[in-house]
Formats: sequence, C-alpha cells, structure tokens
Amino acid sequence: MPTKTNRRGKLRWRGVVKQNGKIAASRWFGSGKKEYRKAVVWEEETRKWLQEEAQQKTPTDCLNLLKWGNNYLDFSERRFSGKTYKEKKRAVQRFLLFTTKEGRGLEEMNAALAMRFLQAQFDERSGYAANKDRKNLAAAWEWGRKYLDGFPREKVNPFTAVDKFPEERKPRYVPPLEDFDAVLAKAEGQDHVMLTAFLHLAARRGELFKLTWQDVDFINKQVCLSTRKTRGSSVKQTWLPMSTELRKELLWWWENRPYKRARHVFTMLEDSCSPRHNPGGPFKTRQHFMKTICKRAKVQPFGFHAIRHLSASYLYRIGKPLSLIQRILRHEAPSTTERYLKSLGFNTEELHEAVEAFSERGPAQVVEFPNEKAPGDEAPRA
Repeated sequence: MPTKTNRRGKLRWRGVVKQNGKIAASRWFGSGKKEYRKAVVWEEETRKWLQEEAQQKTPTDCLNLLKWGNNYLDFSERRFSGKTYKEKKRAVQRFLLFTTKEGRGLEEMNAALAMRFLQAQFDERSGYAANKDRKNLAAAWEWGRKYLDGFPREKVNPFTAVDKFPEERKPRYVPPLEDFDAVLAKAEGQDHVMLTAFLHLAARRGELFKLTWQDVDFINKQVCLSTRKTRGSSVKQTWLPMSTELRKELLWWWENRPYKRARHVFTMLEDSCSPRHNPGGPFKTRQHFMKTICKRAKVQPFGFHAIRHLSASYLYRIGKPLSLIQRILRHEAPSTTERYLKSLGFNTEELHEAVEAFSERGPAQVVEFPNEKAPGDEAPRA
C-alpha cells in the first residue's frame, strides 16, 4: 500500500512495488485523497504488468511491443549515461504498462494509440512530461526500425505523428551574484574551492565530481572537464582556462587536502556517519549541501546547475562575446547556447580574458581547516 513520505520538505504519497523483497518500481504522487487512490491504482497495475513481464516467455520469434521495448533498453543501458538510461526506462515502462489494455502487437501500433498514451501523461503529469516521453519513445521506434528484424519499417513513427503538447515550465531560478557571494562567504575549505570552480568553469555537477588531479594543469593554467552530454553520448574532454583566483584556490587545496592519495580533486571528508559515506572517495550527489549553505547565508535556495546559468549570465552582462560563452559552456550546437544567450565568434586569447573576469570581482578569502598530511605526494603539473 502507498505510504506518505516527506519529499523535499512536503509530505507526498509514494507508490512502491516489490519483487523478491526488492523495490522493482516506485512513483511519487501528491498529498491528497485523490492522489492516494491514484497511487493504489498505479501499484495494482504496475504489479500486474511486472508479473506478466516475468511470465512472458518467447514461444515464437514474433516481434511485439514488449520485445521492442526490452531490446531498446538493453541497447540504451550500454550506450547512454545512467541518468539518460533511467529516463528512457521509465518512459518505456509507462508505455508498456499502458498497452496492457490496448494490445501488444507492433502491427497494431499507430498514432491513435500513441496519442492516447501521451494524452494520459499530459493529463496526469504535465505537457513537459508528455513531450519528454514522446521524444524517448520516438527515438526507440527509430532504433527499432533501423536494427530489429521483423520491425514494420514502412509504418510512420507513431510518436512523432503526435503533435507536441503545450508546456508551462517555470523559468529556472538564477541567483544574483550577490547571493552567490554570500553563500561563498559561508563556505570553508574544500567547499569554498568547489563553489569557486563551479562559477569560474561554468561546470556541471558531474564534471566537477569526476575531476581528477591529472585534469588540472597548473603550469598552463588549464582544467580538463569531461562530459557525456554529446550527440552520440561519447565522452568529450575540453580544456578550459583557469582563472587566477581559481588557480590560487586549487593550489591551496592541493597543499591542504586531507587525503593525499585520492585521485579526485573533490572528495568526501570525515563529516558524515552515513553508511554510504566513503571518506576519500568522489562525491555522487551532495543532495542537501546547497540547501543547507543557502539557509546559512540567508538567501533563496539554488542548486549547482543554477551556478552554471549564473556564470553565463554574468559573462553576458559584462559584455563578453556570446560565442565565447558557448565555448565556456561547452555546447556543441549554437542553438543550445541561444537558449541561454546567442552565438558569435571567439579566439583563445579572448577566452582567457573572459574567464579572468571572475577574478576581477576581487578574491574571496579561503577559510582553512585541519588536514591530514601524508608524505610521498607530487603536485600535478605544477
């Protein structure tokens, strides 16, 4: 049965379905009685679908929706990042659960069925959620058309045949620079260095959490960031200039870090009793860090990704060329950066001058904290 659980400061119903004592599926709902009933219905339907899937044999080589979905998820798990795979998996599972009432044959699949499913997502969730499922399922259909034997290649993609739904997305909150500086003033040691790196590199959370000391070149004043947010989901490495202030802070952290043999620049410290806490290991999420430090600084809460938007907007406001901002954000397509700003031309010298603008704000003081020295270390490219 659904349970009422606190999620992000609000009590909400959570539906959970288990198999063999482990959670096989879960979904969050609202807090009212209607939401409770929705959660109950969802649990029953999901449990039934999982049982049918578990009992599904393959008596013939006939391709159906279930095989198509499972084959695509097998491919996605190997090809895409964990976050992207989970998004695609949820979309496929929702659709297959919906089709238990509509039929499972690929030949029966058409735009009308796709429309009924996506309309249900629009009604129950949002236009943005429906469009995201539409995108993922359309990609799955094109993958099947290209790679699966017995796939009805002559059929029009039923998901792209459905028009996009209207979206009412709230604009992402971007903090003013004064609020970021207030948060930075409350940060100590590693946290201070990390927040500075987020601003000066316009980095994504995963890029900084994966950053190693081999990616830091103090001599040439560069930092190498790696991401999978590319068209083919391949790992892309980009060297970015290191501002004077960021170099100073990273050098301080190199000399004062407590875990001398740790590969990663930013690591978990001895500040948590959680069983998943791994002192000296890289961070995974830091789920409550920004909320806590924003509260201490008495500013409106914002997250790591909001700092990336702040970096772009700050450089734009001080008159840096728009394509330099595209280069710093590491967007492959100008159209992506246009959602932030707009694209123009750049050169490497101007790029160094652009990131140096962060240092012109005036250096922030690094608050030291005790460390654990260990012999036998060599500075990276110093």
